[in-house]
Amino acid sequence: MTRTAYVRPYRHADQQALADICVRTADDGGDSTHLYPDPGLMPALFAEPYAHLEPDLVFVLDDGSGRAVGYVLGTADTRRFVEAFRETWLPRVAGRFPEPVGEPESLTERMTALLHRPERMILPELDEYPAHLHIDLLPPWQRKGHGRELMSAFLDALHRKGVRAVHLSMVTVNAPARAFYDRLGFQVVDVPDPGALTYLGRPTEGVEPMGWAGSGWRARERARDAGSER
Repeated sequence: MTRTAYVRPYRHADQQALADICVRTADDGGDSTHLYPDPGLMPALFAEPYAHLEPDLVFVLDDGSGRAVGYVLGTADTRRFVEAFRETWLPRVAGRFPEPVGEPESLTERMTALLHRPERMILPELDEYPAHLHIDLLPPWQRKGHGRELMSAFLDALHRKGVRAVHLSMVTVNAPARAFYDRLGFQVVDVPDPGALTYLGRPTEGVEPMGWAGSGWRARERARDAGSER
């Protein structure tokens, strides 16, 4: 029987899959396994804190067998998230990833330094876009419309919470990612000295449902809760 991929809310059982997706897409969309001695560093920065602090804003692409092969996650309020990151998340991972002493030199040290500076996420130019997000899909699941479905789920959830706009940052040289965001209506937000990054934002309203929260999705959730489906 052919299984159909679909978007659903995050479950705690997806934790390892989330980390794996993050690692396999953290090198400008490619596999970052060879870049970091501890594969947990990228997830500790860009995936796990969101699942821990705001799990209701994590959605995954399920391959139809219960396995997550993509995700979108983020926060409704970046400033509040930064506070929670420092107070709640950082103490959980600082022992595994201690703050570098002196000026970071290696790639691992630079990324670890970012982990210890969550305030870097707060930029006055982004205050009109209080939410932010990260979205990643494993390569076999890219360019098939699933990214749009994930984004639709996330933006709809933000809109239901009363959040007016969202931003993201991306590596400027990642042309395919930029084309994807352009198609979804994201526009450049000017930030002084952005370095290698481009900041994009868009309103959360006017989100096309894409069926993720329609009867099919709810039917699967009811069936799962009743024990008749994985």
